[in-house]
Amino acid sequence: MSAPQSLIQAALNRLQARIGSGLADSVAGLAVLAQEAPERLRSEWELFWQEVEMEAERLETDGEDHVSSPQAAATGHPSQPERSSQERIDDLRAAVAALTRRLEDRA
Repeated sequence: MSAPQSLIQAALNRLQARIGSGLADSVAGLAVLAQEAPERLRSEWELFWQEVEMEAERLETDGEDHVSSPQAAATGHPSQPERSSQERIDDLRAAVAALTRRLEDRA
């Protein structure tokens, strides 16, 4: 082989080796993801249902806050003072922080 042919052949060989190596790395990464997928799905499913339960609890609590005594219904004033928007925002922030901590603990 002449020098230019050797260089071309060497370049092709190295490209093939690098592509093969990259492909092998990708396949290994996919295998790891496939092994972790069931646990990740289970974890996400549990977290989803915890969120559903928290939301249902919140809805029940909000519903109870809006239920008033017969006298309050007659006067049009709720029996308990309504929470301020800032209090509700603070409660939501606390709930998000708690969920974030639980996610970080699982990861």
